[in-house]
Order: sequence, then structure tokens, then C-alpha cells
Amino acid sequence: MRLMTALRRLPAPVTAARLAEETEISRRQLYRDIATLRAGGALIDGAAGVGYALTEDAVLPPQSFSQLEIEALMLAIGSLRHLGDATLARAGGDAVARIIATLPDRQARQAMHSVMRTWRPTDMRPDVVVDMDLLRQACWDETSLWIRYRDLKDQMTEREIWPISMSYSPEALLLLALCQARQDYRFFHVARIEALRPGGTSFRPRRAELLRRFTAQRMDKKQDPRTSQDAPCQS
Repeated sequence: MRLMTALRRLPAPVTAARLAEETEISRRQLYRDIATLRAGGALIDGAAGVGYALTEDAVLPPQSFSQLEIEALMLAIGSLRHLGDATLARAGGDAVARIIATLPDRQARQAMHSVMRTWRPTDMRPDVVVDMDLLRQACWDETSLWIRYRDLKDQMTEREIWPISMSYSPEALLLLALCQARQDYRFFHVARIEALRPGGTSFRPRRAELLRRFTAQRMDKKQDPRTSQDAPCQS
């Protein structure tokens, strides 16, 4: 699957050396995998020393989009480059490459030459220094994390949290979590997390319930006339 993804995403023809580097295998293994894919029905043109091109994708069924749908898709995927999460941006690129590989020629050309682009100033989002893969996995697995965090008042604390969801914006990446020290919801600026490690506590299957409870609390604040502003507590 990594090899098929690379063939879809990289400009053709792709050399064996580039494919081997992309998929982290030896050239000998690459040649065997190319032969296996061809035997399975994938139409891969080219040969060793020249380069390879995937001319027909037998894995996904044909599909069709309007030109505006294609533009919307490319715009959404392109915006991932500005979120400061290289792994997420790469995943989006791999996904759109798979989709483009199944489009008719005219629509594939429209996708490759879309007219809508995203842009943001390069200094708007602070850099994230912690392992985003670990953070995402903790959200998916519903396991706690220990974080060392510098808050907006520049004070350093360490705490165990239950990570619930992440919110991306042009200015910041926020993590919604249940802080175990406060036993309350907090938004943490991910760029202000200086270190994190697995906490070892599972809160499965409570993530969906916790998110619903947080949403309900925010709705109550909106409806309460005594609430002067609609803003969740931030760390």
C-alpha cells in the first residue's frame, strides 16, 4: 500500500531509487513488489533504470466530482500545510493522491491545476515541539498524558490530563482535555506544551461522553444571561 501511494503521489516517472527511499525498502525488495503489484492487476509502466508510472489504479473504483467539488477538496487538503503538523499534511497529500488516481483524465487535470489556494503569514503559528503522533494516539486510544506546560502567564506546571480533541485555527493549535488536577475542562495551547509522556491511565470509553458534556456546558453558558462572555477556561 505504501508503494501504491508513492506511485500515485510522486510525479511520474519515479525512479526505483526514489521509490525505495520513499517506502523505506531496498531496491531488490522494490522490484519484487512491483512484480507482485503487476501480477495483482496494477498497470505500472516503466522498468528499472528508467522509472515507473501507475497508469491505472485497480484498487479503487472509478468516481466523479464536479469541478467545484474538486476545488473544495484541493483547498481543504492544501490548508493542512499551514497547521504546523507535517505528518497530518503528508496524510492529506496521500489521501488526495489516491482520489486523483481514480478520476477520469479531465477531472484529474482539474485537480492538478486547481485555481483556489490557501495562504497565511508564516509567523502566525508558533512551532510545536512535542510529538504530535503521541498526542493524536492518546486521543484515539483514550489514554492519559503527563504534560509539562507553560501557561499564558508564563508559569510552568506539570499535570496529568485526559486528551479529548484538538482544534486547529490559523493562529493556534488547541488541545481540549480534562485536567486531573482541577477535575475540569481546559484548553491547552499545544505550542506551550514543552514535554509530554504517556500517563498510563485509560478513560475508554468515556471520550465521547466527556465531549458531549463539554458541549452541553458551553451551550448552558450561552443561554445564561449572567455569563458575560462565551469563552472556555484556557490554560
